[in-house]
Amino acid sequence: MEIILTIFIIIIFFYGFNWISDIADKLKKYNNLKPRLDNIEAREIEFRQEQLITLKSIEAREVKFRQEQLEKIREIEAREAKIRQKKLEGIREIESREAKFRQEELEYLKKLDEEKQVINNLAQEKSVGFPWLAQAYADYFSLKELQIADYLESKPRPARKTAENIRELTAKFRNAEKLWRVLDYQIKYYENLFPWLVDYKEENIDELIKQLSNKKVELEASSDEQEDPARQWLTKAEYESLPTIEKYQLALERYWSKKKAKWEIGRDYERYIGYLYEINNCQVYYQGIIDGLSDLGRDLVISSPNGKVEIIQCKYWSQEKMIHEKHIFQLYGTLVAYQIDNPKIIASATLFTSTILSETAKKFAKALNVKYFEKQSLQRYPCIKCNISSRGKIYHLPFDQQYDKVIINKEKKECYVWTVKEAESLNFRRAFKWRGRDKE
Repeated sequence: MEIILTIFIIIIFFYGFNWISDIADKLKKYNNLKPRLDNIEAREIEFRQEQLITLKSIEAREVKFRQEQLEKIREIEAREAKIRQKKLEGIREIESREAKFRQEELEYLKKLDEEKQVINNLAQEKSVGFPWLAQAYADYFSLKELQIADYLESKPRPARKTAENIRELTAKFRNAEKLWRVLDYQIKYYENLFPWLVDYKEENIDELIKQLSNKKVELEASSDEQEDPARQWLTKAEYESLPTIEKYQLALERYWSKKKAKWEIGRDYERYIGYLYEINNCQVYYQGIIDGLSDLGRDLVISSPNGKVEIIQCKYWSQEKMIHEKHIFQLYGTLVAYQIDNPKIIASATLFTSTILSETAKKFAKALNVKYFEKQSLQRYPCIKCNISSRGKIYHLPFDQQYDKVIINKEKKECYVWTVKEAESLNFRRAFKWRGRDKE
């Protein structure tokens, strides 16, 4: 046991000695390395200090660079602001000049329009019958337009092409201007003398003359040579095959559905207004339809049961048109003419229209005691006239020859009806004379 212990102690001593020796070597080496380590640490501290100084220097340079860059940016912005300001001032100056130019141009054109208006007013009074005066107007406006051309060439921004075009157009339209003014003033002069002419302003003149000529021929023709007017609304097969009631009713429906000329609509309007009076026991003379253009502006002459007479003018116009005071003057004038011819009869004047009157026309109508009814539209009404004459009980369709001359008298049990069947059921027969096997 002691031997083992001794051996163990020896082993421990041996290894402990080596360990101590190793530690001593390491300490010795450490002592040898310590100065070098201290030197490295010193150099590292010095390097970090130099690095810090360098970083501070770089940061200082960056700050200086940014400062310089900011100053340059501000300088550039200041220059740009100055440029924008100058540009804005230039634009304002240009706009000011253009506004001044436009104002001058507007004043010049306004002055020219005023001069034209003065000349036009003078022309309306003096041009008719004086062609040389129309030539003078054309020359005057031609010179004015040439002045415009000169102005366009000499303005701050010349428009030479436009000026050249104006000169060319002035040369081309000079003669047209002269002719147009003569004709325009003549038409206006005639319209003032005869206000009813405006009723035919938009008509197809050729068609109107043809219709009136045909009507004149029909009225002048012998009744024995007249063909049944219902034929114009039916085919040959329909006229020959359909029963009487169906045939004439179909002709009547087509009469109403046909697209009519304005003078035809005006005729139907007069008939409708006349119907409104006839059903109130008035006698109606359809002067506008019977006498045509020689009606003196009296479309209807109404005789009331009390002996008074009402002169009526009917104007079925489109909504965009307006009745003016000259139409009131015309109606009042024809009333005065009637009173001169019939001094013992008490007469008044009334205007029916599908449109409206101007405020001035209303004032004159009130002052002259002319009654008026605005916005009176044409309505479908029972247009078949059932008349009792020496030839018996006869009904007349709107296209029959004597239709507008027939007066309905309620006291004689005469009436208006809607349909041919209704007329036939009241024992009235169709009124017409025509060449053929069914003569009346």
